[in-house]
Amino acid sequence: MKGSSVFKAASLLSHLFTPIALAQDKFTHPGTGIEFWREVVDSSQTPGGYEWGYALPGEPTGSNDEYIGYIKGSLEANRQGWSGVSHGGGMPNSLLLVTWPLGDDVKTKFVFAGGYVAPDDYTGNATLTQISHTINDTNFELVYRCQWCWIWNQNGADGSQIPTSEVQVIGWAQHSKIFSGTWVLHDKSQSQFGAPVADARNAKYQDWVKLATGPSGTPTPTLSGQPTPSPTPTGPVACAGKPAPTDSYDYIVVGGGAGGIPVADKLSESGKSVLLLEKGPPSLARFGGTMGPEWATSNNLTRFDIPGLCNEIWVDSAGVACTDIDQMAGCVLGGGTAVNAALWWKPVDIDFDYQFPTGWKSADVKDAIDRVFKRIPGTDTPSVDGKRYKQEGFDILSGALNAGGWKSVVANDQPNQKNRTYSHSPFMYENGQRQGPLGSYMVSALTRKNFKLWTNTMARRVVRTGGTATGVELESGVGGTGYCGTVNLNPGGRVILSGGTFGSSKVLFRSGIGPKDQLNVVKNSANDGATMIKDSDWINLPVGQNLNDHVNTDLVVRHPNISFYDFYAAWDTPIEADKEAYLSKRSGILAQSAPNIGPLAWEVITGSDGIDRSLQWTARVEGPGANDTHSLTISQYLGHGTTSRGELSINGALNIFVSKAPYLQTDADTGVVIAGIKSMMKAIAKNPDIEMQVPPANMTVEAYVASLPKTPAVRRANHWIGTAKIGTDSGLTGGTAVVDLNTKVYGTDNIHVVDASLFPGHIFTNPTAYIVVLAEHAAAKILALGSSGSKPTSAKPSSTPVKSSAAPIMSSAKPSPTPVKSSVMPTPVNSSAMPVSTGFRCGGSGFTGPTACVSGFKCNKLNDFYFQCTPA
Repeated sequence: MKGSSVFKAASLLSHLFTPIALAQDKFTHPGTGIEFWREVVDSSQTPGGYEWGYALPGEPTGSNDEYIGYIKGSLEANRQGWSGVSHGGGMPNSLLLVTWPLGDDVKTKFVFAGGYVAPDDYTGNATLTQISHTINDTNFELVYRCQWCWIWNQNGADGSQIPTSEVQVIGWAQHSKIFSGTWVLHDKSQSQFGAPVADARNAKYQDWVKLATGPSGTPTPTLSGQPTPSPTPTGPVACAGKPAPTDSYDYIVVGGGAGGIPVADKLSESGKSVLLLEKGPPSLARFGGTMGPEWATSNNLTRFDIPGLCNEIWVDSAGVACTDIDQMAGCVLGGGTAVNAALWWKPVDIDFDYQFPTGWKSADVKDAIDRVFKRIPGTDTPSVDGKRYKQEGFDILSGALNAGGWKSVVANDQPNQKNRTYSHSPFMYENGQRQGPLGSYMVSALTRKNFKLWTNTMARRVVRTGGTATGVELESGVGGTGYCGTVNLNPGGRVILSGGTFGSSKVLFRSGIGPKDQLNVVKNSANDGATMIKDSDWINLPVGQNLNDHVNTDLVVRHPNISFYDFYAAWDTPIEADKEAYLSKRSGILAQSAPNIGPLAWEVITGSDGIDRSLQWTARVEGPGANDTHSLTISQYLGHGTTSRGELSINGALNIFVSKAPYLQTDADTGVVIAGIKSMMKAIAKNPDIEMQVPPANMTVEAYVASLPKTPAVRRANHWIGTAKIGTDSGLTGGTAVVDLNTKVYGTDNIHVVDASLFPGHIFTNPTAYIVVLAEHAAAKILALGSSGSKPTSAKPSSTPVKSSAAPIMSSAKPSPTPVKSSVMPTPVNSSAMPVSTGFRCGGSGFTGPTACVSGFKCNKLNDFYFQCTPA
């Protein structure tokens, strides 16, 4: 169902902080005489404009938990619209205030969201008292006192942004309809700005406060709820799902994403019993996924199958996005590989040689890379007809780069050429649909009787005695459709955490593994405190530290030949010809990732500290405003060589959040970002018809970079890594590593981490392919260890998957003109008049397609919903 997120979505991909559309000033409100520091956002950023201002007490003394605020929100016809402000800058884990007109009144509401999901009413003690308001046909104004608004607590999810620093980061959003009881995503943009605290302080503050407590007729205070102190431990909530089966396993893998799916497949290939736990529901239709628009689901496809719908997560994240972290992430089978743009880069050698430890250098992982790219070769022409669609943006920018001396490469044929080069985008799509680990490793794993997959089932904690894991305690997922209880390991078994940078950190914290301050938060939480492992068994490791992300800095250019394709509209009302081309032939623009990604370009620049740093430029046909239909946003990602790091933390509600952002903390990192922008702008200038929009002509690059808040909402690329760093310097003895060279958590016998958490530092490109390579390599190391407590063996992984299971669901056969209608059937398939070979669906319950396999193959039931041709 659409409209489940409060904050819009499309522009969250750009995170653009547009200085040309913003202005700051001092403002005296004519009706009250209150002097505000004010931010003015003009109509080029949000239709009708938006204003927010505040006044603070004259001195930074006392609790610093209140302010007097001013909102001027724009309205559409019939006085429709709401305007909001975030007291923490971003949407998640922040006190949100939403205001809208109703008749002659201005209504207000405090809400709170733990992630990118529809918010709940805030239950803390924030209190708003109106001082004055006005309403006309185009806008409304509200002057108010906001008490207990800089410190918040929602059932243990606490946070603050006390005005004692130099600048506060404030977020805003607007929507075109008034709030009617159900939150829908806003459609009039949002952004953030820096509010200078000193400019808002005023000695007259206490006089103005009296205006909020005046004679009768003053609006009554809006209370957010009763004060809620941090909850005290009460024991776990009763299980809402089904009791877990009593089977035990040799390996339990937690998390079905880029790390978990490949490692589970490789472990099950050995013949050992493997259980894969995924906290979310199925994604692709072939595995029973059902989410998507009617035109897709009626053709046995989901939103995840179709490349052109990949950006929909930023518009409608209900049932897809993780609800327990403050960044956007996919909590469905496949994790990020089910929801991302599917960019698929062959790794760069220096990324391993520069920062990974012995045993993980480029020569060490070469065989793993070869195995991965044999199974998932990728393509830079995802449309089955071999054409690329709407390439105006690519042509214009690549032409300028070429004129500037940059070199065109085929990225995955020349993976190490990443300096002043550019390429088309390679994707992990196959036959016009999302595949990647889901279409390869997941498929072969499901063929094995020794492999089990439980979806909608979350790992609460690893059950352990000292350093030895004995099982995993479970919590049911959304709707109570998963399992609860405990699933046990066989003697000598192992647990592999593959929940991603955020998810694995959370499980480790809840399992008593991490920094003491984080474990104390879990110990004091209402849900986990009473049953948490005792303090004497805690393992003190730097889990959550070393957090890194590509630093995103956007440029925006405009050219009349560039034209925007509305992938968002394709959800409900796709262009008929484009829909038919995709459904019948897996061809056309919907076989490409939204929103027309490319070109990709790279440059290496040496920082002031002598360290080489990589810059990846990712262009897409999309601008920051609703009317930017001829704009190209060019995102700069600072990666390899960056020295800034951040941290993750857990709060009392057991949600994970970025407590320290990893962006531009060093002069050398900042200097490379600035130098890279100047280099790109020099290349762009080779085409005089390209108009530079951001940064504007009257702003220096240095000033532009300095103007961007160093917050995830503005600077993230959403390529989070590093929180369970691999290395030889054990965190048990003051080092920085969480796991050893076999991915085993220090201080444990049989707990491993295999996901993006392992990365010591960032890389040149989007990380998905690297994570899969790490999983292949890690699986070999884990298998060589044998049972926990036994001596390692010299066993090596098979160079190719077993015949009976590894063949991909899609072969090179041409798709049928009309997809076969089966809710779990992979499409396309061979013509129904022809027998099918290995990897193709054959006869089964409810199946109406071809039922014969070619000579030498037979039709086997692989599981409750899938039949496939396998060697006889």
